[in-house]
Amino acid sequence: MINLSVNINKVATLRNSRGGNMPDVLKVAQDCERFGAQSITVHPRPDGRHIRYDDVYKLRPLIHTELNIEGYPGKSFVDLVLKVRPGQVTLVPDASDAITSNAGWKTKAHFEQLSEWVDIFKEKSIRTSIFVYADAEDIEWAAKTGADRIELYTGPYAMQYARDCETAVAPFVRAATLARQLGMGVNAGHDLSLENLAFFASKVNWIDEVSIGHALICDALYYGLEKTINLYKACLI
Repeated sequence: MINLSVNINKVATLRNSRGGNMPDVLKVAQDCERFGAQSITVHPRPDGRHIRYDDVYKLRPLIHTELNIEGYPGKSFVDLVLKVRPGQVTLVPDASDAITSNAGWKTKAHFEQLSEWVDIFKEKSIRTSIFVYADAEDIEWAAKTGADRIELYTGPYAMQYARDCETAVAPFVRAATLARQLGMGVNAGHDLSLENLAFFASKVNWIDEVSIGHALICDALYYGLEKTINLYKACLI
């Protein structure tokens, strides 16, 4: 079974829009675990518009499954990860003002810097994943950095799914197979939803984890958080 990591950034966005502590991000994270999520993902950004660095510090002792921190590895982010020691760190190439993670690393061009970051985190026994396109060259160079996993950027799959699901998923089948051959674990995320997740999971072998936030939180407005998490998990069997 593929693990479900719930990204709680959107919960923090709602809280921040009004001030105060409603909804309580820490409680939501604990509830996600209680309802069956196998991991919690957070993506703190420099402007603090959703998950904030102080949230991450408070979350760490409360998470009993796994905490995945994703983000661009600038100095403050690297310092945060080294202090918090999550189970996994996911490196993404976001600009500081990016609305969402909508691109993968060009790993050959950034090989030296990515390798340095991977070494820093692996020295502290933090599993490291690199956010990439479903592109053979990007995956091969990601493997050369020594990273433990890749996370496949599934935005292109989600965009094409309704028009031609078989064509949409084909690059991800090849990408996951290549990563497996190179000895890497495989995560996936971005725009996965109840509409397209089950098909993706049924076609793409070797996926260890999917990270889902926006669609899951939107669905929870209608179905409730517990039912929504179970609906997503049912897609992964």
